[in-house]
Amino acid sequence: MTTEVDYYELLECERTADDATLKSSYRKLAMKYHPDKNGGCKDHEARFKAVSEAYEVLKDPQKRAAYDRFGHAAFKNGGGPGGGFGGGQDFGAFSDIFESVFGEFMGGRGGGRPNRRGADLRYDMEITLEDAYHGAARDITVDVSGLCDPCDGTGATPGTQAKQCQTCGGHGKVRAQQGFFMVERACPACHGAGEVIADPCKHCRGEGRTDKTKTLKINVPPGVDEGTRIRLQGEGEAGARGAPSGDLYIFLHVKRHAIFEREGTNLHARAPISFTTAALGGEITLPGLDGEKHVVKITPGTQSGREVRQRGAGMPVLQGRGRGDLVVELTVETPTKLSARQRELLEEFRCTETGEECPESQGFFAKIKSALG
Repeated sequence: MTTEVDYYELLECERTADDATLKSSYRKLAMKYHPDKNGGCKDHEARFKAVSEAYEVLKDPQKRAAYDRFGHAAFKNGGGPGGGFGGGQDFGAFSDIFESVFGEFMGGRGGGRPNRRGADLRYDMEITLEDAYHGAARDITVDVSGLCDPCDGTGATPGTQAKQCQTCGGHGKVRAQQGFFMVERACPACHGAGEVIADPCKHCRGEGRTDKTKTLKINVPPGVDEGTRIRLQGEGEAGARGAPSGDLYIFLHVKRHAIFEREGTNLHARAPISFTTAALGGEITLPGLDGEKHVVKITPGTQSGREVRQRGAGMPVLQGRGRGDLVVELTVETPTKLSARQRELLEEFRCTETGEECPESQGFFAKIKSALG
């Protein structure tokens, strides 16, 4: 009984090895076991043939897929892994295995009509940040291939019907042996439809669909963001001759807001405050997307650039619960025009900070004492 060594073990590679790794390992082993370098050693010659056979299979994507699924059984009964290894012309066994592996891409044994489903379509829609916050309903107009009304999508003149293709027997595909493989291709007579229309509909020319314009209502849920995709099943292009329609995908784009910037579910805003408010404390009011006025409290000694967070005042969570936060960045404004009194008071304040005497403030207080008698 002959022991069959795993091809990956022969090439000293993992089963997940890429093509470059397989090739590199094969070259190294081929040079190591080549008969010309080993004085005609029978063991090395056998190993060289085994390594070559393994690489011959694994370098071919289709053969490798068959081997990964069925092992050495994929090349028994005359199938052979390649030229010079196994011989024979009986491809029946491997044809069955090949079809089992790749049938899902080719329609399987006996064929079957190809999927003539209509194409998916894309529509880009612009909304405001308020729409993204509250949700919105919008009507859009799209030009799309729709079901032909006169023939009801059959493609045949009303009162007639399509007949089964005699070339492919209604399967839409024909098979042919090409060397090592059994190849399937679209039927040349019906072009893969499986049916032949002798009297095509004049309105759609046998396609079963015509160009139409339709209006659709789009419901935008609260919490959507830039790039959010809404899928409308069956609203894409109609399939040929009554096949299922494709889908329509709505891609949302949110306009830039004058006050708020969005980051996930959080809203960010910048608010200017006077330097007296920053020093003494106070509060400011911001209009929110929810229509409410949000009061932001300023603590004494606030510095420019400080962020104040309002919990739960941000964007709603898409298809979830709760809201993000409102983050307000405070910017302290410096006055550019001062009255005489404001200047005197600020000079006095500066003197207090530095510990120096302030002639201006002394004169100011003298005036006050004189006025009070």
